[in-house]
Amino acid sequence: MDSEDDMHDANDLESLDDDFYSGETGMGSDDGDGDYEFGNNASDDSDDGNLNRQQENYTVLSEDDIRQRQEEDITRISTVLSIERDHACILLRHYKWDVDKVHEAWFANEESVRQTVGLYENPVARTFSRELLCGICFERHPCDRMCAASCGHFFCYSCWRGYVSTSINDGPGCLMLRCPDPPCGAIIGQNMINLLASNEDKEKYSRYILRSYIEDNITSKWCPAPGCEYAVDFVMGSVNFDVSCNCSHNFCWNCTEEAHRPVDCTMVAKWILKNSAESENMNWILANSKPCPKCKRPIEKNQGCMHITCTPPCKFEFCWLCLGAWTDHGERTGGFYACNRYETAKQEGEYDEAERRREMAKNSLERYTHYYERWATNQSSRQKALQDLQNMQNVQLDKLSDTQSQPESQMKFITEAWLQIVECRRVLKWTYAYGYYLPENEHGKRQFFEYLQGEAESGLERLHQCAEKELQTFIDSSGPSKDFNDFRTKLAGLTSVTRNYFENLVRALETGLNDVGESGNQPTCSRSSSIKSGKGKNGKTRTIGGTTSRSLDDGNHSHWSCESCTFANTKSSMVCQVCHRRR
Repeated sequence: MDSEDDMHDANDLESLDDDFYSGETGMGSDDGDGDYEFGNNASDDSDDGNLNRQQENYTVLSEDDIRQRQEEDITRISTVLSIERDHACILLRHYKWDVDKVHEAWFANEESVRQTVGLYENPVARTFSRELLCGICFERHPCDRMCAASCGHFFCYSCWRGYVSTSINDGPGCLMLRCPDPPCGAIIGQNMINLLASNEDKEKYSRYILRSYIEDNITSKWCPAPGCEYAVDFVMGSVNFDVSCNCSHNFCWNCTEEAHRPVDCTMVAKWILKNSAESENMNWILANSKPCPKCKRPIEKNQGCMHITCTPPCKFEFCWLCLGAWTDHGERTGGFYACNRYETAKQEGEYDEAERRREMAKNSLERYTHYYERWATNQSSRQKALQDLQNMQNVQLDKLSDTQSQPESQMKFITEAWLQIVECRRVLKWTYAYGYYLPENEHGKRQFFEYLQGEAESGLERLHQCAEKELQTFIDSSGPSKDFNDFRTKLAGLTSVTRNYFENLVRALETGLNDVGESGNQPTCSRSSSIKSGKGKNGKTRTIGGTTSRSLDDGNHSHWSCESCTFANTKSSMVCQVCHRRR
């Protein structure tokens, strides 16, 4: 019977979801040799280890850090190649601040490198007279008022200053400034800039050099947050592109959009383009309006009869249903609220194509609106959570510390809970973009994805309610509460459970839910070894797509999962450590 099949489907999803929380699904870790861990991994040591692993693939650099690294690279090149620091800086800029490439090219063919870059080792010999002719203004000047680069082409100081100032004000292109003589390729270094430029131009030039260290380097980028002056040095080859700047802005190093796991950069670009494109406007127009038969201007009808009058200057009167002239309509065609001509033509199939297009546009618009509204709602919720976090750090923690007679250092668990809420809102937001582009024909994946997404929302709401409403009772209390330590344990536990669930949800979605196969529209596991036989909540063996699964209640495990809050408790505990529900 259909009802029995539906019940089996629901049980299968419940079973698979329990295993998803407990780490029993074999959706593959990043290294490909282990299942996800959903147990109680909430120890401080493991958290610190996870934090260190997340930060190993990038380093946030301040302006002083950038300048220090830049000076170290210049010193290294200058020392190894035995050249001036000014020349070392020019070489590094030419080779995108890659020290290894400079060494490789220099020792392979020094003369070729000098010619390419414009570092002439021996200036052109000139016969000095009392006066020299400037090649720009064509006036003769005393020798002490003339200057030349390494090429030996002399120009007066006035022309040099104008040339340098104009180049610097034109932008970063001045970093590869050449000799003004047209056929000459001699490079102009910072030493000469310092000699000729004004203090303001010197400062601009120095800023260009500093910024080039980040912008020309393939391993570093500026933080895209407005007004932020931090940069990020990234370890190439890392799988996770999420970066957290010291300004608190989280972004993807690969595409510089906001952090968007579990969706990839290509999907983010498509989603952002779709949100900003005119395609959905056209879909709305097609689904909710009809063109005037005379001027073709789209008209929306939201109430009233079928007699439509187009706006001036057209003023054409027509029937909304058949789009025919209203002069041909009247009581004989059905009056103001019906059209016999339309009904007859519709039965003959005359309007089938137009109605089909309108229905397709309406369905497409409704589907997009469904996902976009939830995407935007979670974005708004995340912004609100950020404001609440700031208020908690600036105001509420002080008050709570005084009320409960505990130092602020003991309130770290509250900040961690709010930070986790903010992160989960971000992940949940992007799961809606993921769901929009999930193929409609992959029913098993879609069914499993929507179930996991629902569980993620439920878990996040539990954490949010605990961190907001339940915490408020302790903030508003008149004195220390004996239940505060129990609340600390509960909130810390919920934070750990939610973090584990969302981390594993992200990994599962990033792999495309590859372990969910297609078998009669039921989610199945593609690796039979990852979901093993065992007993369910009622002591019965549960199967998913013909493959048995086991919960944390199995005697072979050292943990059991709470049915209320899904926290993974130790086997010896008979009461949940978070919500205190009995096993």
